[in-house]
Amino acid sequence: MMKALLVLEDGRFFEGTSFGASGERFGEVVFNTGMTGYQEVLTDPSYKGQIVAMTYPLIGNYGINEEDLESRSLWLEGFVIRELSSITSNWRSKKNLATYLEENDIIGIQGIDTRALTRHIRTRGAMKAVLSTVDDDIDSLVEKACASPGLEGIDLVSSVTCEKPYMLNGQDGPRVVVMDFGVKQSILNQLRDAGCNVTVLPAHASIAEIMEREPGGILLSNGPGDPDAVQYAVATTKRLLEMGTIPIFGICLGQQILGLALGGRTYKLKFGHHGSNQPVKCLKTGKIDITVQNHGFCVDIDSLDKKSIEMTHINLSDNTLEGIEHKELPAFSVQFHPEAGPGPHDARYLFRRFVEMIKSCQK
Repeated sequence: MMKALLVLEDGRFFEGTSFGASGERFGEVVFNTGMTGYQEVLTDPSYKGQIVAMTYPLIGNYGINEEDLESRSLWLEGFVIRELSSITSNWRSKKNLATYLEENDIIGIQGIDTRALTRHIRTRGAMKAVLSTVDDDIDSLVEKACASPGLEGIDLVSSVTCEKPYMLNGQDGPRVVVMDFGVKQSILNQLRDAGCNVTVLPAHASIAEIMEREPGGILLSNGPGDPDAVQYAVATTKRLLEMGTIPIFGICLGQQILGLALGGRTYKLKFGHHGSNQPVKCLKTGKIDITVQNHGFCVDIDSLDKKSIEMTHINLSDNTLEGIEHKELPAFSVQFHPEAGPGPHDARYLFRRFVEMIKSCQK
């Protein structure tokens, strides 16, 4: 096995061995607390620009299958684990994790203390890092990490969105246009299962391109990076809100874009929320859902106009905003992932709520 180094911009470094591809990659290092779901993490476009560390110590034991892909590619910049399983055992498995990363030119590092890494990020915050198998000079790697672009102010959506529109087959229900900021396949599956006729449009689609599909509803999808860097999506959402007749449902980055379109502000979280065990409270019912989350930015609660916008959900770990709803317009959003791919299904009812809102507006 080849030596590999993970070096953070503050000088902290971790030495391990590589698996998958070789070379050098840069990104913001974050941790994911899920015990399973590494394949969905690898293929989630929201991880573009990030090096992901899994807190669960043994990864790769059930291999890679063809059913659990969340998108057409792998988007993260690097993958960090404590131990790569030497055994792959699952009836759906087609290949092992190391082969999968090598085929997709992703560097993996194993054999490091992921608990120490996670504690360091929780204390110091998510930071820029470099993962390398070709340079063993720590000072050199620190300089490279510091010089890397990071996430703030960079439009990562343009690199993960679809190149042209496409449709999901088989449904005659409400027409839903999905604005693809990095949409997960699980979201599309939930819309299809809810009976929607789904068209997916690139993130830069114009109002004219959206309206020619005659949508009954608009879904603003998840996606990577800084919402302030995708002002074209914010401007399009503002226009849709001004129409006031088409229901809008935002998920994750979609909530942040909706929040900006409603006049709010966003900010970067210290280390973000990444995992499948985040407790969220619905302020209308008092019910607590265990949710799937993957975001490093958040809408500022105090920046929203309380006269027209209602806060619907809050994160019980840090009291950050998890859901909003317009009091007059048919628009709502959540910061978590109700499609839960993978994770608990507590919040999947939100897709039914979206469909019911569409049908109500069409009466």
